[in-house]
Amino acid sequence: MRLPAVVLLAAISTALAGGVTVKTLVSPTETSNSYVEMVPVKPRTLRAFTLCMRVASKLKGEREVNLFAYRTRDSDELKVRRELDGRLSFYLSGVPALFEVPPLGALETHLCITCDSKSGAATLFMDGSKSMTKIYKKGHALHSGGRVVIRQDPDSNLGKFDAKQSFVGEMHDVNMWDSVLSASTIRDMYSGDRGPRGNVFRLIHRRAQSQRAGGRRPPRRPHHRP
Repeated sequence: MRLPAVVLLAAISTALAGGVTVKTLVSPTETSNSYVEMVPVKPRTLRAFTLCMRVASKLKGEREVNLFAYRTRDSDELKVRRELDGRLSFYLSGVPALFEVPPLGALETHLCITCDSKSGAATLFMDGSKSMTKIYKKGHALHSGGRVVIRQDPDSNLGKFDAKQSFVGEMHDVNMWDSVLSASTIRDMYSGDRGPRGNVFRLIHRRAQSQRAGGRRPPRRPHHRP
């Protein structure tokens, strides 16, 4: 069943740039009843990861903004968000790692987070610049079997959402890898190099599902690799 356009989380626009198809999630207004779900390339338990995205937002002031959430049935495995005070953070099933960085704005920002379970090293990159490394959740692993929701904070398994925590803006090139990418690779991607494709999640190469919370999903179509 096709959802009415007015309740979709995002308009997924497609542009051609140098022969590369780029899908952008355009989220024009706050919403509490719709979201975009990303399809995993291959479910797996992660003991290291890199998550990158390009994001622009017009939201200002003291307001929480959820950028990315990975949740299994029973717990929030990973959340990336802007806090009330403007700091960026990510959560691994509990207290966050917080980073004091320049605020997100209407100009596009290339944002990456890396985390290695063995050492506990956690780092944020903004427009190719690396933050100080934090030691966070050493020995922790992200469990398989969950799903990614963009723009909302799924406090339960895709239950009720809070519009005041929803993302408003544009987002594309959302990719996740099962390893820590080097600083030079992340800088190259910020500069425009295509870099390696995400092997956990990749919005640019996989179909995103726009859905209404509590409603029926659109029928799945077979995915064919180019």
